[in-house]
Amino acid sequence: MHEKRLEYLIRLRKEKNILIIVLLTIFAMIGEIVFGYLTQSMSLLAEGYHMGMHVVTLGLTYIVYVISRKLKDSPLFENGTDKIGVLAGYTSALMLTFAGIHIFIESAERFLFPEQIKFTEAIYAAIFALIINFICVAIMEGKFQRHKHKKYKNKDYNYLAAYLHILSDVLISILTIFALFFGKMFNCIHLDALTGIIGAILIIIWAFKLIKNTVKILIDMKTT
Repeated sequence: MHEKRLEYLIRLRKEKNILIIVLLTIFAMIGEIVFGYLTQSMSLLAEGYHMGMHVVTLGLTYIVYVISRKLKDSPLFENGTDKIGVLAGYTSALMLTFAGIHIFIESAERFLFPEQIKFTEAIYAAIFALIINFICVAIMEGKFQRHKHKKYKNKDYNYLAAYLHILSDVLISILTIFALFFGKMFNCIHLDALTGIIGAILIIIWAFKLIKNTVKILIDMKTT
């Protein structure tokens, strides 16, 4: 009974965390998209659209937690509701892949046809987004989350997918600041688009690994 109670509290805390992160992500997304257009920064604009995709996927993550909690004792699910979270993780990974592809295409186009960037304003906006992302990571790394793999055998792929979305935001924010700072220093506007391409490739790699892991569970594939 104690373990079941602890597991329920962990899931409830995760549900609340995701809701807070969705609201923070919406706030950061609006700021990045607006400043991306105003400053002509491709990496900043791409990150804003990327976070827009995350708003959808993180919203899905939150909805799945609510549904799983309300239906955990339903006779409709003979083996529990764990695979709902796995399915959500798989869906989120697919959407993360699409976001990565979108960023890659947009960045490649901007690399071939560059536009002048207002570096200073874009750097400030990127730093703001990075701070928001670090807050989200801190929320997801709470004491409840540190125990998620120690006490329970099954991984929470729904939460893991959301966590990867946030980490990819952190990655893109860091690359964006790097590109804008050195682009301003050396007057190199191509660096902005190049870092967008690199970030997109890393996002797609992360998403593919999550897709592979969740598919194995959904089709009950034996792992060695």
